[in-house]
Amino acid sequence: MENVEAFFNAYDVVKRPWSIISPNMQFLNRKAEVVKTWNMELQMTSWTTLYYRLRANFDGLQSKYCPELPSMTPEKREGTLADGVGKAKYDQGKTVTDVKETNGTMTVLFSSMDGGGSIEADLVIAADGPSSTIRQIVQPEVQRKYIGYVAWRGTVVEKEVSEATKGVFRERLTYYRMSGSHILLYLIPGENGSLEPGERVLNYVWYTCESEEKLDQILTNANGHRHRVTLPAGEIREEVWAKQVERAVNDLPTPFAELVQKTTQPFVQAITDVTSGPPSFFNGKLIFVGDALAAFRPHVACSTNQAALHALLFEKVMTGAMTLQEWEDQSLQYAQVTSLLSVVLGNMNQSDFWSLPASVFWFGRAWIMQWIRKRWLGVSAEAPHSLARRIPTSVSSLMKFR
Repeated sequence: MENVEAFFNAYDVVKRPWSIISPNMQFLNRKAEVVKTWNMELQMTSWTTLYYRLRANFDGLQSKYCPELPSMTPEKREGTLADGVGKAKYDQGKTVTDVKETNGTMTVLFSSMDGGGSIEADLVIAADGPSSTIRQIVQPEVQRKYIGYVAWRGTVVEKEVSEATKGVFRERLTYYRMSGSHILLYLIPGENGSLEPGERVLNYVWYTCESEEKLDQILTNANGHRHRVTLPAGEIREEVWAKQVERAVNDLPTPFAELVQKTTQPFVQAITDVTSGPPSFFNGKLIFVGDALAAFRPHVACSTNQAALHALLFEKVMTGAMTLQEWEDQSLQYAQVTSLLSVVLGNMNQSDFWSLPASVFWFGRAWIMQWIRKRWLGVSAEAPHSLARRIPTSVSSLMKFR
C-alpha cells in the first residue's frame, strides 16, 4: 500500500478520494458473531478506479470516473510530477510472437488478424501479467503451477444487501475461516468510482480446495472451453455455480451466504505459484514489471503495490539516480519476500499443518538475509521491513484491487 500512496502523492493532480477506509479487520464465527478484531486501518479500492485515475493524470483521459479534469497549470502541478500530456495507444488484436535485439535495437514481432508485423524500440517494458507471453518467449521453463485451491469471486451492490448483513460487515474487512476454506469481504468503490453509501460494492473472495479433476470442471465454460487459470465473469456453468451457492448456504455464515446467493456475475481463478525470473534481458533493453516480473498468491494483495514500486524505482533509473542493477536488486528483494509471505498465508489458511513450518522458515530466512543486507551492507531492504509490519495483521488482505 505504501508504494501506491507514494505514487499517487507524486503524480495525482485529481486529488479526490479513491479508496474506502476500513477501521479494522474483524473475524466471524459460524453464527456471524464477531469473535476477534484487529485494530488496523485499511484502504480498499478497485483496479478500475485506479486505472482511470492514472489515465487522467497521464494522458488527460476524461471518463465517468474522472469527468472533470483539472487544468495542468504549473499551480495545479505543484508538488506533483504529472503533466497530463502523455500519449497512450492501445494497439489491440496483436499477439507478441518474439522479441530480439539487433544492432542495439529491440524488435518485437507480433501476429494479428491482418498478418502481423514488427515494432522497433529502444526499450521494451513487459507488463503482460502473471502468464506473460514475453516471459514465455525468453524463459519457456517458467510455468505457473496450480497449488490445490481456487478463489471464487463476486460482487454485490451495497443497496441490494439486507440491512442485517450490512450491519454485520459495517465497512470492515471481514473474515471467516473453516476447515480447508476461508472467505473474506471488503468494500470497494461502486460504478464510476462512487464512494457513496448504497452505491459502493461489497466484494468477496472465497477460497476452496479443489482437486485437479474438479478444477477441470470448474474452469470449463458452457461451450466446453477449458480456461487455463481464470474463468471470466459470466462464463461459469449454471450447474457449477448452483453447487457453489448450495455450499455457501450450508457452510458459510448467513451474511456471506447472502452475498453468494445475490451474485450475478461470479468468476473463479485457480491459485498458482510461479518462480520469479530475471527482471531484465538484452542488457536492460527488455524489462519485466508488475505480475510479469513476479506473481503472488492473492492473500498478500500486493500486486498493485509491486507495480507502483517498479514504476517509482524505474523513474530513478531513467533519471540516472539509480542503476539498472540496483533497480533489479530492489525489485527482486520485494518479489522474494512477498512471494514467500503469500505462501505462508496460503498454507496457514488452506493447507495441512505440516506445510506451514517450512514456508515460515523460508520466509523468515529471506527476511533476515535482506535485513542483514541493509544493516551491514547498506543495500536497501525497504520492502521486507514494510512487509514485516504487516505480518501480525495480514492473514488475508491489507488491500485489494481487481
